[in-house]
Amino acid sequence: MALTTDRNDTQMSAWEQALASRLPLFGHRNWIVVADSAYPAQSKPGIETIVAGGDHIEAVKVVLGSIAASAHVRANVYVDRELDSVAESDAPGISALRRQLLTVLEGANAQQLGHEQIIAKLDECAQVFHVLIIKTGLTLPYTSVFFEIDCGYWSAEAEERLRKAMQT
Repeated sequence: MALTTDRNDTQMSAWEQALASRLPLFGHRNWIVVADSAYPAQSKPGIETIVAGGDHIEAVKVVLGSIAASAHVRANVYVDRELDSVAESDAPGISALRRQLLTVLEGANAQQLGHEQIIAKLDECAQVFHVLIIKTGLTLPYTSVFFEIDCGYWSAEAEERLRKAMQT
C-alpha cells in the first residue's frame, strides 16, 4: 500500500508512516480520525492516538488518498453537524476551513452527524476494533473528520442480497 505521494518511506512523516503501516491491517469496522488539536486522548486499548501536528486539510487529503489507493477498503466519511453552525466571530478562520473541507471532501460522500453520535459510533466499534486518531495542529472546533472503514470490494447492497438469499 502506498500513500498518494511522490516521497519515499524515509521522507514520510511519522504519522504518514503509521498510516501506511496500519491501513493494510484495517478493514470493515476500523476507524481513522483526522482530529483537531483539542481532541481528547481516549483510554480504550484499541484506540491509538498519534500527533501529526501540521496542516489539517493536508492530513485529510493524505488519508483520503491512502484509502482510495487501497483496493481492500473504502470509507464512510463523517463530519460534525455542529461545524455548520460555528460562528466566525467565535472561531476566526472557521469559514475558510469549512470551504476547504467541502472542497476536499467533494465526492467522498461525507455525511453530517452530531458530534456525540459520531463519538458513540466510534466508541462502540472501539470495544472490538482498532481506531487510529491522527491529531493535527488545528485549533478550530468541530473540525475532525471521521473515516469509518468499510470493505472496498463488497457493497452493502451485495450483503443485503446475500442475506436475503440465505433466508430462502
